[in-house]
Amino acid sequence: MTYHIRAATSADTDRMLSLFPRLAAFDIPDRRVAEDLWRGDAELLQEWSAGAAPDCLVRVAVSPDQTILGVVLARLRAELLSHAPSAHLEVLVVRGDAEGRGIGQALVDEIERAVRERGARSLTLHVFASNTRARAVYERLGFAGELIRYIKHF
Repeated sequence: MTYHIRAATSADTDRMLSLFPRLAAFDIPDRRVAEDLWRGDAELLQEWSAGAAPDCLVRVAVSPDQTILGVVLARLRAELLSHAPSAHLEVLVVRGDAEGRGIGQALVDEIERAVRERGARSLTLHVFASNTRARAVYERLGFAGELIRYIKHF
């Protein structure tokens, strides 16, 4: 599959958003609603598209006919504990029919380069413990688990 990565534009927004439900394409925890897993990310992307989130960087992988195959969105922000310049990987999603072709890795490589250019010294992300597929990808890309979040529903 031939593709290239480019900076996203606001004209890409609806096509990017159409991929966001895939962010919940795993065995989500009980008492969670799939849409809740990506609704905030969709709102952030819409803010970025409207020019209201200049601290966000968005890249897309596109086929020769400009079909969006994947999206990565990172937000520049201070690292949680050290407060050093950092970025947070908010979204990494690849179309189901494009998985396994290196697109996710290429998107992460590109966003790492972009946030480094903007002064970030690290890149963080959140992933559900039950999302073993994503965890394996992130570990293969050099990310290491650091914090564990617990929740008790009432």
